[in-house]
Amino acid sequence: MKMHDSMSKDNKRELPHQDVFEITADLIGEISDALETGDTARLGHLLKPLHSADIASIFEHLGEDDRRHLTAYFGPELDPEILTELDDTVLDQVIRKMDDKDVVEVISQLESDDAVDVLEDIDEPDRERIIAAMPDEERLAVEEGLSYPEDSAGRMVQKNIITVPGVWSVGQVMHFLHTEEDLPTEFYEIFIVDPLYHPIGMVSLSQLVRADDQVQVRDIMDSEAHVVPADMDQEEVAHMFRQYDLTSMGVVDKNGRLLGVITVDDVVDVIDEEAEEDILRLAGVQENDITESIMEASKNRIVWLLVNLATAVLASMVISMFDATIEQMVALAVLMPIVASMGGNAGTQTMTVTVRSLATRDLTPSNVRRVIGKEFAISILNGAVMALIIGMLSMAYFKNPMLGAVIAAAMIINMVMAGLAGILIPLGLEKMDVDPALASSIFVTTITDVIGFFAFLGLASLAFM
Repeated sequence: MKMHDSMSKDNKRELPHQDVFEITADLIGEISDALETGDTARLGHLLKPLHSADIASIFEHLGEDDRRHLTAYFGPELDPEILTELDDTVLDQVIRKMDDKDVVEVISQLESDDAVDVLEDIDEPDRERIIAAMPDEERLAVEEGLSYPEDSAGRMVQKNIITVPGVWSVGQVMHFLHTEEDLPTEFYEIFIVDPLYHPIGMVSLSQLVRADDQVQVRDIMDSEAHVVPADMDQEEVAHMFRQYDLTSMGVVDKNGRLLGVITVDDVVDVIDEEAEEDILRLAGVQENDITESIMEASKNRIVWLLVNLATAVLASMVISMFDATIEQMVALAVLMPIVASMGGNAGTQTMTVTVRSLATRDLTPSNVRRVIGKEFAISILNGAVMALIIGMLSMAYFKNPMLGAVIAAAMIINMVMAGLAGILIPLGLEKMDVDPALASSIFVTTITDVIGFFAFLGLASLAFM
């Protein structure tokens, strides 16, 4: 099946008129029925009003067979922007269902940064075959982008930029912009370069249109142009955009020559991707689990479940050390989960704030002592409140003042240790160049369980044995 004329890539889709577009089960059902019956007219009617991002979401909502039919329906007329919106698993499936010639034609229409973004998510054999078939200019740009480390500024570079020498007048620049055919689709600043292609400044479009035609651009340029090395991590790039409210940023190679530009639309994707990745890693899952096969999703999660099992065994070993105490007072078994659970929740609260603060650079060596002191004070205050409540309830329910005092003391100890663990563990992992979002929860949970059980049962042994 080939795409209906009304879905031609030359016919750019506008954003839906409604404030929020929602992909409903009814819409997915209609599209699935049209695909199964080969009703291309109906399919064109359903898809024509949709933005490329919405069509990408539809790909992800469909089953694998329907994805294959929808891929065949579009063929070489597939909007390239759809590929940039797909998650890794679905992207790989779509690429595999397309002819190599069609894939090359579609990807070659993308800006170099988007082409790199798509190709880096494809399996290596497929990627190499596609790159080899691309036109020379696009192939060289993609190969250069892929030569930089993953998640680096070099992977985000848009090669098609506007550069002019500083001796040009504003009038010359404006004439160039009016007559040059190969301009970027979107741009916000013009880079001023020296003869060796080193950036010496930049001029925003707003400055340019306000200036007199006879003025040289070097006289109105911002000589503090923001540029970053190609090997800078994308999180650092995103932080600079957020910190300085940038719309674009130059990228230079190791010799200081301008490679291209990173624009704010790509940085928004990075910020979203990094935030989502941190949240998912805290739970030991991955973004594409929902589109992976059952076996793949299970394999992704089982590793962290096994690590959790090991930590649970460690906590149970602590409990076994006090089995004689528990046998003599059954109430201890009833109250143990309360101490561990409260410590776990307190530790998770602190850990979440810490991981987020590290990601946004709000927690730095300059304020780390103050933040640790603050978390320590919060832990003592919250621990005291929780200790008072659970101590009074335990004393009233079990008619045992000593038991109330024991669980109250254990609660304070565990809450304080949980708060300290929630901040010190992410800081320690960050210092060891280990992603705090990936490993913090395992260690914090282990510490709160072990210390909670040990403090409660240990104090109970001293009090009642």
